[in-house]
Amino acid sequence: MAKEKEKLIYLMCKFAGRKKIGVLLISAISTALLLWLLYAPQGEDSQKENQTLKSWLNGSILGITLPIPPPTYFLGYSLPPGHPCNNFTLPPPPSDRKRTGPRPCPVCYLPVEEAIALMPKFPSPSPVLENLTYIYEGNLSRDGEFGGSDFGGYPTLKQRNDSFDIKQSMSVHCGFVRGIKAGRNTGFDMDDADLLEMDQCRGVVVASAIFGNFDDINQPSHISEYSMKTVCFFMFIDEETEKALTSSGRLRGKNIGLWRIIVVHNLPYADPRRNGKIPKLLLHRLVPNARYSIWIDGKLELLADPYQILERFLWRKNATFAISKHYKRFDVFLEAEANKAAKKYDNASIDFQIEFYKNEGLTPYTEAKLPIISDVPEGCVIVREHVPISNLFTCLWFNEVDRFTSRDQISFSTVRDKLLSKVDLHVNMFLDCERRNFVVQKYHKYVLAILARRRAPAALNPPPPPQLPVPPRPPAAR
Repeated sequence: MAKEKEKLIYLMCKFAGRKKIGVLLISAISTALLLWLLYAPQGEDSQKENQTLKSWLNGSILGITLPIPPPTYFLGYSLPPGHPCNNFTLPPPPSDRKRTGPRPCPVCYLPVEEAIALMPKFPSPSPVLENLTYIYEGNLSRDGEFGGSDFGGYPTLKQRNDSFDIKQSMSVHCGFVRGIKAGRNTGFDMDDADLLEMDQCRGVVVASAIFGNFDDINQPSHISEYSMKTVCFFMFIDEETEKALTSSGRLRGKNIGLWRIIVVHNLPYADPRRNGKIPKLLLHRLVPNARYSIWIDGKLELLADPYQILERFLWRKNATFAISKHYKRFDVFLEAEANKAAKKYDNASIDFQIEFYKNEGLTPYTEAKLPIISDVPEGCVIVREHVPISNLFTCLWFNEVDRFTSRDQISFSTVRDKLLSKVDLHVNMFLDCERRNFVVQKYHKYVLAILARRRAPAALNPPPPPQLPVPPRPPAAR
């Protein structure tokens, strides 16, 4: 039996080697033999023969090294010819002189079922970077020249510069430096049950956050039954927001509508908006096994199915990161001045950050940067795939926010352009009106309170009681 098999193998290899398809035949034969090994009887003689075949499969008998198949990646797709989305163009904006501000525009989504069917089976390639790990400091070093925090660490400027030098394997600062497991004794801590829930999310996650009881929780709408079953909806809140939701009767368990409520303890920053940057930019650390994520700010309501959004802005564009451009500004210098005028952050800190970036080579936006259409994002929505290069992008973006001001629109283009100078980073910067198609902005709570006071009817003094007629006096007695 063994001699017959060896003769058969010899003949196959002899003929395969003479043909251009030899490698393919050998691969097919090895696959068939591997299957035979798996299902063949396991007696003593069979085990000896199996060992001989295993040795052949390892290339030790004939000296043949079988080709290792390259990793399989998602490389994009095109919609079929004649598909209506191929020729879709934006209509001219409606002429309404009373409404001149930003507004939504049509988006050519696929039906939910088609979008789900097009979900990639394999991850997108991560250029150069294959293995990304995160710095943990048991004894926190404070050697950084300026900026940083006990949560994100205090990386030196040399470490910062080295983190933009893309290598096959990298270890960078990415928040949570005081613990091995993000969210456990690191600051921004969560209960074990919530950490387990996030670990078990392995597909798509939609996330948002409300800190300081600043916003109402908005329920997503137009969500398919499939998404309700397969997509993780995580809402991060602090203890103050939890107390308000519990006292109002809205929070009675772990969920409010579609949202799984995750209470965060030991917030690392005094500013709620800076705490909000943690789940926004470091979601891949909180939900480590998710493939795709959609981040929306707490003031927004989601209006479209997550799979439709992913298909339209990531998969169809063969992108790993998607964000909308600012509706009005496209230059970082103008964005900085607008932030100062609106008192979004202290002027000296903004000026210091801009001056630092200028010394690194930051220049005003011009058409010379095309096809990059803007240096300023509308950062309230981020759609991305969790592959090493996009994870590095948001790690380094967070590090800039931790070192300088929390105004992430100012630091976005610096991180993006430094990475683009090294690798082909697939960023899809789409129109602000397209973003407004699938999210709608609601008012913050304090604004709603002001509007409620303005709309309340003025208190009126109650009218005086009606005067009753005076009864006639009886006639005087005589």
